[in-house]
Amino acid sequence: MAEAASRGSDDSLKFSTLLAYSLPAMPISALGLPLVVHLPPFYASEMGLGLGLVGFLFMIARFWDVFTDPVVGVLSDKFESRWGRRRHWIVASVPILMIAAYMIFLPQGEVNGAYLMFWMFILYIGWTLLTISHLSWGAELTPAYYERSRIHGAREIALILGMVFVLTLPVFAHLVFPEGEEPHAVTLMGLFIIVLLPITVAIAVTGVKERKTPEPQSVPWKEAVKLLAKSKPLQIIIFVDLAGGVSGGIVASLFVFLARDALQLGPASDLMLLVYFMSGVLFIPFIILLSKKLGKHKTVTFSALFTAATLPLILLIPEGNVVFALFCWVVLGINMGAGPFLFRSIMADVADHDAVQSGQQRTGLFYSLLTMTNKIGHAVAIGVAYFALEVIGFQAGGENTPEVISGLKAVYVWPAMIISVVIGVLVWRFPLDEEKQLENRRILEARALDVAEAAIAARTAGNIDPPHAGEQPRGAPAD
Repeated sequence: MAEAASRGSDDSLKFSTLLAYSLPAMPISALGLPLVVHLPPFYASEMGLGLGLVGFLFMIARFWDVFTDPVVGVLSDKFESRWGRRRHWIVASVPILMIAAYMIFLPQGEVNGAYLMFWMFILYIGWTLLTISHLSWGAELTPAYYERSRIHGAREIALILGMVFVLTLPVFAHLVFPEGEEPHAVTLMGLFIIVLLPITVAIAVTGVKERKTPEPQSVPWKEAVKLLAKSKPLQIIIFVDLAGGVSGGIVASLFVFLARDALQLGPASDLMLLVYFMSGVLFIPFIILLSKKLGKHKTVTFSALFTAATLPLILLIPEGNVVFALFCWVVLGINMGAGPFLFRSIMADVADHDAVQSGQQRTGLFYSLLTMTNKIGHAVAIGVAYFALEVIGFQAGGENTPEVISGLKAVYVWPAMIISVVIGVLVWRFPLDEEKQLENRRILEARALDVAEAAIAARTAGNIDPPHAGEQPRGAPAD
């Protein structure tokens, strides 16, 4: 049984199920990409708030999730409804996100730091509800080691496609609207999110059922912290995801400035992101196959080292050379989705490992830690990167000396390259592999069987037919 579970022969999900489950990832990424790439420059330059203030506000807003993510994770684990444990939270997130997206992407009235901070807080509450519940739901759809990679790989493809669609909106706007009358790209992105979110969530929650998982029991806070502190697999995956958030946040938050101001790519800047994401979509199936051959953690190692080896290509791009820039971003995009979806697949195995040791099913809590560390990484990246730009004297959209441009490129490339090497080294000897997951699944399945048999025995003992009038109860002694 456990062997079949690991290989996925009996637990493989139908394509229609994978598709329905993955669809909400499209508006998630359509929201996440502008938050890192487009909104900071929009509020810093066009809304006039300045680089330093915007970098600080986006960093503080991200740190807000340090408090909300674990709370939402625990709530997601504990409270069920007739829909299950996850889907009602996903539905609840929709109106929160729609209102907040409208206020941030289509700013109303006077826009100042307080306005941006308030609506960013509201946005992140809704986003936390959606992402943690969606990730936990995906982890619980199957116990199979490699099928989890397939699920999170499908979700990653939907995430990347959401980014692709949101990037093409300005192109379609140029085709539809007269020149000079096109809506702002940020406005189009906000409308795209507001329309797509309720549609994809409705398809997912009506088209995919939740798989029954053991009900978590109350665990004293101190005991829970001790268990988490002792879990080496959890510590590794949390740290590398945090580091990956810093690395990804730096390159994402500085991309517009790199492409527009340093490389002078002009309108082709969005094209770079488009080919980057399309390259990622095309290579995700290959990454899934590679993970089956090498194992998840070793595939992460090779992915991280590949990133470290290819990032310096950015330094070789001549100003205005669109063709060579396209080649570089195609190469960089080959494994852009590998780390994110493999980390999430591995975290499902870590949650099983914890369930074996603690007797508790805390998938939501574990995924809240994963999303929290990634957001902290992005927060640190935006704050530090924008501060570094101010220190070197960078002027967004203005005149910059060759020394300043070289400084921008250095901030973009070298920290991310070093972090990628560190991730590769740390994950190489990750203690949970397929064999260990098989062992954990055997233990959990045996426990589930014991619980089921005990429940049947309890029901049988409690359902003895009551005696009719004048009769003795069955098995009762005669007078």
